[in-house]
Amino acid sequence: MKIDLSRFLGMCSCGKEHAITVDEIIIESGAVKELSQVAADYQHPVIVCDKNTKAAAYPYMKDYFETYEVAEMRGDNIHADNCFTAIADEMISREADLLIAVGAGTIHDLTRYTAYQRKIPFISVPTAASVDGFVSVVAAMTWHGMKKTLPAVAPICVLADTDIFGKAPYRLTASGISDLMGKYTALLDWRVCHVLFDEYFCKTIYDLEMEAVQEVEKVLNNIKKGEPECMEKLMYALILSGLAMQMTGNSRPASGAEHHVSHLWEMAIINEPVDALHGEKVSIGLVFVTEYYEKIRRAIKNNTCRIVDGRAYETELLQQTFGAKDKYEEVLQENNPNLMEDINLADLEAKLPLIVKELEKLPDAGELKKKLADAGCVTTMEEIGLDAALKDLTLRLCPYVRRRLTLLRLSKLMTL
Repeated sequence: MKIDLSRFLGMCSCGKEHAITVDEIIIESGAVKELSQVAADYQHPVIVCDKNTKAAAYPYMKDYFETYEVAEMRGDNIHADNCFTAIADEMISREADLLIAVGAGTIHDLTRYTAYQRKIPFISVPTAASVDGFVSVVAAMTWHGMKKTLPAVAPICVLADTDIFGKAPYRLTASGISDLMGKYTALLDWRVCHVLFDEYFCKTIYDLEMEAVQEVEKVLNNIKKGEPECMEKLMYALILSGLAMQMTGNSRPASGAEHHVSHLWEMAIINEPVDALHGEKVSIGLVFVTEYYEKIRRAIKNNTCRIVDGRAYETELLQQTFGAKDKYEEVLQENNPNLMEDINLADLEAKLPLIVKELEKLPDAGELKKKLADAGCVTTMEEIGLDAALKDLTLRLCPYVRRRLTLLRLSKLMTL
């Protein structure tokens, strides 16, 4: 399947002319055979991979691995952070004029960031349908202990070969399912901030993403069986999420409160470092946030929700938590200026029924959790080695990890 990118371009009903920087996306068996043609005009291509992604792709890319220079990242715990970006920069030849990311989320973030720094293009060869960031124009990094979104570049081409990503360990595929299902709350947060504060919103992008999520939801059992056509649907939906980020110019359509939960744990502010996939942490965040949003909906409908002035930072809490890891100044810097400072509390109270209207579009929290579990996705903190007693503190702290309004951040203005 070659994706027709022209349908995403041009002037939109939202009033914005959408742009996409990726030139070609192919999702099908044998897609990597196109690599020689795509890379034909470059003198010094370099493959970026790790030992696992190389092993997964090598049977289908043997000629490329033996022809091109290979920068194989070493170690069993490779992260997209300032340490490994420095290692990648050292490993990749200065003569490189094209990078080829053969891997999943981490390898792609390291490659896209290096390509941006070097001002050279890169090609994406996903080895698992595990994340939605393959065509992202930013790199999600842990930078000196803080979660950051750093400037990067999207690939010029995506060659998603079903023969490769369709055979990935199912844990990686389940992580991709979770990352995709997280769009339910990400899109909800976007809609709420549009309705309340007139934040930019594109219904076309919203509808595209929601349709893709719901199409994948229909075939979760088939994905679990590894059926190629349904694996391609999952990869398409994940890539579409990345295209949505390109079209809006930021990660708003793909990342909301559910991702903030993941980011907090990745920063290890209240927990020890956890060995879990990005999508696994997002999955738990999705479960927590949908449950909490149901609580908000019930409180508003039952007329027990009260608006209070919680616009100021919880400085004592931030000092006790982020400060204990020498990140207090960094978290304040991330949140300045305060997004909630100018919120009119009377207006917010008057618009509570509008919040309910949006919340009623969310799937039932219990049914969503069961659906995730049935699909083999992580749904509890214990499954990734975290203490369940940290749940409430996680929900209280995670809105501070990124300067972005979500309903979870706004709930600091509510008593439920």
